[in-house]
This record gives sequence, structure tokens and C-alpha cells, in this order.
Amino acid sequence: MSYEVAETAVIYPGTVIGDGCQILDYAVVGKQPTLSPRSTAKKEELPPLELGAGTIVSTGAVVFAGTKLGERVIVGDQACVRERVEIGADVVIGRGSLVENDTTIGALTKIQAHAYITAYSTLEDDVFIAPCVTTTNDNYMGRTEKRRDLIKGPTIRRGARIGGAAVLLPGIEIGEEAFVGAGAIVIRDVPARAVVVGSPARQIREVPDDELLENQT
Repeated sequence: MSYEVAETAVIYPGTVIGDGCQILDYAVVGKQPTLSPRSTAKKEELPPLELGAGTIVSTGAVVFAGTKLGERVIVGDQACVRERVEIGADVVIGRGSLVENDTTIGALTKIQAHAYITAYSTLEDDVFIAPCVTTTNDNYMGRTEKRRDLIKGPTIRRGARIGGAAVLLPGIEIGEEAFVGAGAIVIRDVPARAVVVGSPARQIREVPDDELLENQT
């Protein structure tokens, strides 16, 4: 088994590095989190980070312990993937993006630059997240203990596409193959194949047949 590690990279003990991985300049992998006493994240010693074969952790990126990355994942320059995240094969995490704790991301998903994927989110396979998308998980914005039982990020179903700078409110579901237009503020669930735009987002049509995943070559 062979892999490439830059001299300036930091690899924490126990990190599992698959064959053909690249860990580039100033990347940090396997880091344990430092949490505020008021954090909603679980406070526990985490198992080692696992990097699947062929994965690239780019310059200045940080990937925490307790996370599993599938094969051929790319974590872009200065991106961050927090603890207890599971990422499928062939996923791209764009430059400067942040994937928060306890999130699941399916295979072939693309997250472009400076997107924010909040904690407790689910992204299924073949999801597309455009630059500067923001997801949220807390309707109480840090106040009252009630929030601890209700915190939940969005669920984004297979093949859904989220346009640039869209904002998704806590706990909503974006249906399979749905399309959220750039700058939309999504405050309620979006049906499968629906095209929604505006603030608040409203449906204007359905995704045409020729744009569905099953019809791509």
C-alpha cells in the first residue's frame, strides 16, 4: 500500500489512509474536536479517521476523527469535514466548504466552493450543491434547551440540485430530482422533480424528462 503525504501535513495517530491517497500541504487529518460546553455535538473520544483509497485531502483542508471518507473523495483546498461524517465514493467537497458533524453524504455528490452543510444533514447520491449554499438546523438559534431535541438539518434526496446561494431552513426535505433556483429561501418541503424559485421558494414547474439522472449518458 502506498500514499503521498506532504512534509507540512499533520496526521494524527491512528488515522487510516487508503492506497493511493494524497494528503497535501498543510492539510490536517484525524483531528479530535474541541467543543464548547454548550455545543449540541456529542462529547466523546472518537475513533480514527478513515480515508478511502484514492482520496485527496487538498492544501490546508481539515478532516476530523470519527469520520469515514469513501474511495476517490476530493476535499478541496481549505475545506473542512467535521466528526462523525460519512461520505460515499467519488464525492467532491469544494474549496472552502464546511461539512458539519453527524452528516451523511451519498456517492457522486458534488458540493461546490464555500457551501455550508450544517450538522445532522442527509444528502443522498448524486446531489449537486452550488457555491455559497447555506443549510440550517436550529429554529431557536441557540436559545432554550428545547432546541437540543429538535435540531435537524435538511434531507436532500437523490439527484436534487441546489442553486447558488440558496438557503434551506431546518428540517426540510428536498425531493428526489428537485431543482432549487439560485438565491431561493426554502421554508418548506419541496416535492420530487419540482422546480422552485424565490423567497419564499415556490414551485413554477417540474424538471423536464431530459434532465433526469436516468436520461444522462
